[in-house]
Amino acid sequence: MSKRDYYEILGVGKDASADEVKKAYRRAAVEHHPDRGGDEIKFKELTEAYEVLKDGEKRKRYDQFGHAGVGGNGGGSPFGGGYGQGQNVNFDFGDLGLGDIFSSFFGGGGGGGQQRQARGRDVEASVEISFEQAVFGTEVELGLHLDDTCEHCKGTTVEPGYELKTCDQCKGSGQVVTVARTIFGNIQQAAVCPKCSGRGKIPEKVCSVCHGKGTQSKKQKIQLKIPAGVDDGATIRLREHGEAIANGPKGDLYVNIRVKSHKHFTREGDLILSEEHIGMVEAALGTEIDVQTVDGPVRMKVPAGTQSGSDFKLSNHGVPHLKGTTRGAHIVTITVDTPTKLSKEQQELLQQFATSTGKKKFW
Repeated sequence: MSKRDYYEILGVGKDASADEVKKAYRRAAVEHHPDRGGDEIKFKELTEAYEVLKDGEKRKRYDQFGHAGVGGNGGGSPFGGGYGQGQNVNFDFGDLGLGDIFSSFFGGGGGGGQQRQARGRDVEASVEISFEQAVFGTEVELGLHLDDTCEHCKGTTVEPGYELKTCDQCKGSGQVVTVARTIFGNIQQAAVCPKCSGRGKIPEKVCSVCHGKGTQSKKQKIQLKIPAGVDDGATIRLREHGEAIANGPKGDLYVNIRVKSHKHFTREGDLILSEEHIGMVEAALGTEIDVQTVDGPVRMKVPAGTQSGSDFKLSNHGVPHLKGTTRGAHIVTITVDTPTKLSKEQQELLQQFATSTGKKKFW
């Protein structure tokens, strides 16, 4: 499905000033804001258009290249909102594969109104990867000290050969009831049984290794697959790879991704941006240059008369789209260098050029 023109969405012309763009957005946003009963899809569309047209550089690239010039992938941001940078995005890789990588932090697990089973503690970790690894994806090994399931009792807390028996304090209910005397009379209070921790059962004999805890602290090595196109600040969730608990599932592991900066490239959504320098003679006459990309050198033609600050697009050399098989573009900004020191011969040649074009002397 093709995306609508941003100017059309906001109802302004391509020559609209920044102030006119802002006013148009505010007027339309009030009308379509979901909190005021508006259309949420239209509101998101408006916001996406405004985020691009309010920014001078993004607007310039949009005018030149369309949606491809601002990191658009034909279906909006893969994170569900206009050109997100990946922050607070959760990838749920339950089995360390690629699973449902866009599962929400807060939307998963458990039916409404049901009591959740006790589970182990969630764990947070961080990993730093290179710019190229973020673009193409990678696999890293995490070394963590975690409470893991006791190998001797398999987390049951019971010495092998023995069984769990009904707790003699709560009689298997998991709760104890106490009576408190108050000025209003006797009041019954229920609390978790301190002997069985609410489970209703206790070991006939506790595990001789974990002493009834059900877990052991161990150093674990976890292989983590990081998908191509992941951005700085993203969070990957590994279900049941956190700390263990007796007689219950493990918690989850949340891995925060940090991407190192690159000395040549910067990133903006699905775009990769870089700068190349050429001389003023090359700019005037035209040339071909080798542009460094994440895929290696690419030969690019610079047409005669190119001005400093001009942008050129190298299609399919940007960042892969997380929700598809295509890639964004690599935008190359040309900077024309003016020489600061000229020989006498060079000065004479430039003066002859200026005279031939009817220009006055340079100095």
